[in-house]
Amino acid sequence: MTLSIEGRTALVTGANRGLGRAFVDGLLARGARRIYAGTRGDAPWSDPRVVPLTLDITDAAQVQDAVARCPDVDLLVNNAGILRLDPLVGAADDSAARQAMEVNYFGTLRMCRAFAPVLAANGGGALVNVLSIASWVAPPASGGYGASKAAAWSMTNAVRVELREQGTLVVAVHAGFIDTDMVTRVRAPKASPSDVVAQVLDGVAQGAEEVLVDDESRATKAALPRDLEELYPRLQQVWDARRRGPRS
Repeated sequence: MTLSIEGRTALVTGANRGLGRAFVDGLLARGARRIYAGTRGDAPWSDPRVVPLTLDITDAAQVQDAVARCPDVDLLVNNAGILRLDPLVGAADDSAARQAMEVNYFGTLRMCRAFAPVLAANGGGALVNVLSIASWVAPPASGGYGASKAAAWSMTNAVRVELREQGTLVVAVHAGFIDTDMVTRVRAPKASPSDVVAQVLDGVAQGAEEVLVDDESRATKAALPRDLEELYPRLQQVWDARRRGPRS
């Protein structure tokens, strides 16, 4: 299955900044006919092809309103997400873990459920879920985020099977750090949002079911059969060093 981006009508969640805004720009550059830009607040857009859409994916009523307002969508990009730097056992309560699940898992699932019939009515189209290497390896400092992305990865794989018969391409996107506000304080190599978007849209056009956008995501996926030996010792070292704190 190959899907040209030109002439598509897309809906991008979390479109006001970072990777979401880069998706809007990338879709415009490739000739999308209309882009619904879903945000929780107002965001200015100069291109008339961009239609602002108030959308909090944790709000079922807003999601249903989006379905009514966007009946022509044939490309859904589930980009909205949240990252809280809280451990699992060491957190004061379970609020961060619950919020991560509500946004990254349940919110994304809600969008998939709501727009699957819309995509079917418009020929199948494509559904893109922006995930993370945290789908496969969970740094303890953001354990709730990792758990939510692992759940979203499993959900994406199941949704792909469910929607194949209606002709919908379901694409899972995995990346390490992307140069956005979400990880502004992280000191590590970061992929540029525009490069990530270019790879994802290339993948959609080529019918790819999975897009690994950087060396870190590709290396992490390759290590999965040996995750306990290859991935977690380094995380254990980082975690132990953090708990010990700086040495005088």
